[in-house]
Amino acid sequence: MTKADLLPLILARLEANLALARHAAQTAHEAATHEENIAENKYDTLGLEAAYLAAGQARRVEEIRQALSRYQNLQLRPFDAGRGIQLTALVRLVDGQDEELMLFLGPDAAGLKVQDGDRPVMVITPHSPLGQRLLGRGEGDEIELTLAGVRQRYEVLQVS
Repeated sequence: MTKADLLPLILARLEANLALARHAAQTAHEAATHEENIAENKYDTLGLEAAYLAAGQARRVEEIRQALSRYQNLQLRPFDAGRGIQLTALVRLVDGQDEELMLFLGPDAAGLKVQDGDRPVMVITPHSPLGQRLLGRGEGDEIELTLAGVRQRYEVLQVS
């Protein structure tokens, strides 16, 4: 899979996530404003809880909308071995247990996964611990990091 093949998959997943989040936000808003959820006393918090949920869903819609906009305007750059891994790099890693990972270093939407045939490709950002370690690295480099008290080692197999 190339980055050019990957970008439409990321956009499609973000668009689907946005549609789902908009529906959830609309449903939460309707629950918050429904006449049955009007507080009858100071202990009746169902309407307040629904309003908090609606506000959170609205924020989630905005986050996804911004991520979608960033990817719609994203310029894919070819890998430059002199600069090492940078934003828009598609990276294949292997860990200490010989498990391979495909990662796309994107501007947003960390944790989003799309399928490359039978292999998932996960989006990470330069702000993540692994993304920070990958910046400037190249094929054959080894990376170590500790997450949740567990030391992990990766080798960069391929970058495009």
